[in-house]
Amino acid sequence: MMLWNRLKTRVTKSSQIIVDDIDVQIVRKNIKNLNLRVYSSDGRVRVAAPMHVSDDAVRLTVIDRMIWIKKQQLRLANRPEPLPREMVSGEQHYYLGEPYLLEVIERHGKHEVTIANNTDLLLYVKPGTDMDKRASVLNEWYRQQIKTIIPELIQKWEPVVGVRVDEWAIKKMKTRWGTCNISSRRIWLNLELMKKPVQCLEYVLVHEMVHLLERYHNKNFKAYMDRFMPDWRVQDALLKCEPLARDL
Repeated sequence: MMLWNRLKTRVTKSSQIIVDDIDVQIVRKNIKNLNLRVYSSDGRVRVAAPMHVSDDAVRLTVIDRMIWIKKQQLRLANRPEPLPREMVSGEQHYYLGEPYLLEVIERHGKHEVTIANNTDLLLYVKPGTDMDKRASVLNEWYRQQIKTIIPELIQKWEPVVGVRVDEWAIKKMKTRWGTCNISSRRIWLNLELMKKPVQCLEYVLVHEMVHLLERYHNKNFKAYMDRFMPDWRVQDALLKCEPLARDL
């Protein structure tokens, strides 16, 4: 089963509510229990909920835990600035919006990255591999993962949007999540999207595909987005509230 097919079974529907001036992202999955999380990266609140749980039920849960939520957000707001990445065991790295603890394992053989127990990111490197090379290995792994997802997403959305993408590529960008060359029908996507929820990656791709219909971010563009992806504003808000790029 391809990676994108596996991801489709993990996340089914995303929405957003506001509780006491706090934006709360709701992600509905095929799970049994409701889980609330305050992200350590920026203090945003996300609730993973079973498919049958209503927004009102989520709202009541958030209200019930509001004191704890605000305490966590206050602690995060007052923490010192994070130190630069050193690519050592114990660091927190993100993959598809979820936090993982990095574990660097030195061994002879090829460099590779694997996920263990849905919590750990195992980075296998040769003894003596420096920080820059470790970062390069991890970035290459991100690149390979996103290259697995994109073709199936393009195949899914081309008939919906009614456009054809002739070429696409991945690169690290400091000012944009994606960009589109209309004349060549080429789309570039930011490698950093592999650290965000998969809905964000899908949103940016569709956003750039819609530019093949409308060059500018005008009413027509927003009307297209509303038609093709009604919840696009949730993902747009999420990306706007997070740093665009973070050097490893």
